[in-house]
Amino acid sequence: MTKGVDTTSIEAIFEAFNSLRVLIVGDVMLDSYVWGRVDRISPEAPVPVVTVQRRELRLGGAGNVLLNVQALGAEAIICSVIGTDEPGDRLIGQLNERRLNCDGLIRSDSRTTTIKERIMAGSQQVVRVDTETDRYINQQERNALITKAKELIPTCQVLIFQDYDKGVLSAEAIAEMTAFANEQGVPTVVDPKKRNFLAYHDTTLFKPNLKELKEGLKIDFDATRASEFQAAVNQLKSRLNIKGALITLSERGVFIDFQDEIHRFPAHIRQISDVSGAGDTVISVAACCVALGLPPRFIAGLSNLAGGLVCESLGVVPIDKARLKVEAIKENLL
Repeated sequence: MTKGVDTTSIEAIFEAFNSLRVLIVGDVMLDSYVWGRVDRISPEAPVPVVTVQRRELRLGGAGNVLLNVQALGAEAIICSVIGTDEPGDRLIGQLNERRLNCDGLIRSDSRTTTIKERIMAGSQQVVRVDTETDRYINQQERNALITKAKELIPTCQVLIFQDYDKGVLSAEAIAEMTAFANEQGVPTVVDPKKRNFLAYHDTTLFKPNLKELKEGLKIDFDATRASEFQAAVNQLKSRLNIKGALITLSERGVFIDFQDEIHRFPAHIRQISDVSGAGDTVISVAACCVALGLPPRFIAGLSNLAGGLVCESLGVVPIDKARLKVEAIKENLL
């Protein structure tokens, strides 16, 4: 917990977010959008011809967590491995443009920078082209990543593992960084994916969604039955020796089992435009709350609010801090 922080009012908590340094370790990538219109079918193949009207680059993957943490007022620091290729140059340009801390970024000649290119006709996605690798980074790159993380962890109040199964995070790196963070008293918050799901032993708060929970544990259960659901969460906590779990349940809200408290929050009724990126917002808010040592009920309640709010916007957008504060006060979360 951050020392000397007043956590007795929502206003004070939102002010305290500004004092945090948050380290995000994981797969950072570029999202590229090409918007245009379709007036005809190609004479070369039965596919639409898109006449380009505009192009846009955005930060993707762990980059969206950086933007959410920054939107909360905290300093967001990326620790990752990207290529020395042209997409890598563009990714760094995006990070610099948004004044994000790149102290933990490592570039490698043997690595491909992930870029996901979406061709859009109006609001319809015509095709997506992914340039990427999901092979694990090599030993030299992994050692450099761990060294960077160990330099930065003592200067931060929380570590987020943002895993997209692209190979930056491996069981060895996760174990070493987690052990070091625990030695330093820095909490670890995890957004897992399938490949490393069972590698996050001894972490502080583990945040899968319902599908990831079932696939990661290789079990099936009825999530509407409280006893079956709790048994799955108990199994997760036992197998990974984690302090707590925050499970996102899509339209059914969120569930938290942390610090001897169990809470379930229903989803708020909203006009849903796009659920993309909601999980990134949830992990960002939860991590900042964990860094401040806030109670589990507040962590889950505020994360649930934030995830719902970003779903009202089209596309992947970071949280609006001012609006989130208004909603938190209105919901009387403390």
